[in-house]
Amino acid sequence: MSLSYKDSGVDLELYEQAMGRIPALLARTNTPRVMPLPGGFAGLFKLQDAAHKYRDPVLVSGTDGVGTKIKVAHMAGVYDTIGIDLVGMCVNDCLCLGAEPLFFLDYVAMGKDNPDRLTQIVKGVTDGCVQAGTALLGGETAIMPDIYSVDDFDLAGFCVAVADKDKLITGASIRPGDVLVAIPSSGFHSNGYSLVRKAVFEAGKQKIDSHIPELGKTVAEALLTPTRIYASQVASVVSKFLVGVELLGIAHITGGGLGDNITRLLPEGCAIRIDRSTWTPNPVFSWVQGLGQIEREEMFRVFNMGIGMVFIVRKEAADRVVSHLQSVGEPAYVIGEVTAGEQTCAYEA
Repeated sequence: MSLSYKDSGVDLELYEQAMGRIPALLARTNTPRVMPLPGGFAGLFKLQDAAHKYRDPVLVSGTDGVGTKIKVAHMAGVYDTIGIDLVGMCVNDCLCLGAEPLFFLDYVAMGKDNPDRLTQIVKGVTDGCVQAGTALLGGETAIMPDIYSVDDFDLAGFCVAVADKDKLITGASIRPGDVLVAIPSSGFHSNGYSLVRKAVFEAGKQKIDSHIPELGKTVAEALLTPTRIYASQVASVVSKFLVGVELLGIAHITGGGLGDNITRLLPEGCAIRIDRSTWTPNPVFSWVQGLGQIEREEMFRVFNMGIGMVFIVRKEAADRVVSHLQSVGEPAYVIGEVTAGEQTCAYEA
């Protein structure tokens, strides 16, 4: 008996069908610095052109996935939003250094080729790239039937950004008395979904299409709300305030919540104090907390609790940073301050 690749679970004709849909999606993310290379084994991108000049450019890179939020997407049969999450998780990390996102690469691993599902996933990635102003320069789709079951898949993403060396935002000049200015998240973003799923579907006995009266949406809609991408907000603040003088650090609030993600920026001798009465978390957090009977401190230890990005700024610049963000349509508020201590987080209220 003669074996074929198809006998092993990989259908090359189906794979070619899927690949044929991708170039049009990539094209919608092209920026002027993308260099065409039909049939190339890699993508080309011009670091500098007439509109983009860097005195001492430093490349900034980040990689991430979307975790078990994929399980929720699979339950709902909705695959065109998790690509936005993928871009957001990678791009937002690079933004924390004040960098401009240049291009993005994605990696999709599947148990069996599914052109419709792959198209939805990549369409979401391109939606995220458009939001971030970055090009989807290329990617990889791997069909691995002995690694993943027929319907399983996983995603990974890779962002490359650039900043001038003397404008990198590292947190090195943070000191006691500095202020934390926050802007909101859209919900859980793409962190903590193992706990979210356990609370909602096991403890809470919810179905993916159940309606949530207090939220006015279904479970799928609530849990698949995409991660916010903060490219325009960060670029606006970086262009307006002096790095290292007024703007000192930026923290992307992901797994580990406010405490872990802000304190990692702090130099020796610094801690933070956060006043939880200064904002009201999105109601989706209290809904999940109630279903799972999750302790309040555990919620703050795991989730972003309604805050997606935090700017650490000098006290004298705080009001101006808040006003500037509000002037560009971004809700912003002071949530706390840097104190003397050793890289810890204390909560009030």
